[in-house]
Amino acid sequence: MIQLTQINDKPIILNCDLILQIEENPHTVIKMMNADKYIVKETAMQVIDKVIAYKAEIQIRTKVV
Repeated sequence: MIQLTQINDKPIILNCDLILQIEENPHTVIKMMNADKYIVKETAMQVIDKVIAYKAEIQIRTKVV
């Protein structure tokens, strides 16, 4: 799960495994597999970086256990 910021400055936590597509138009629009769409302040690259960091953390935690 990653935390992002909606356009209205409210935080939102998304399951990054369900992200289908990320567009910048000029705001970043995240389309989910269930057809939901979220507009966030972060750039597409920032969202990707958060997903990578989350996935890396999962890998670290599973190796420790």
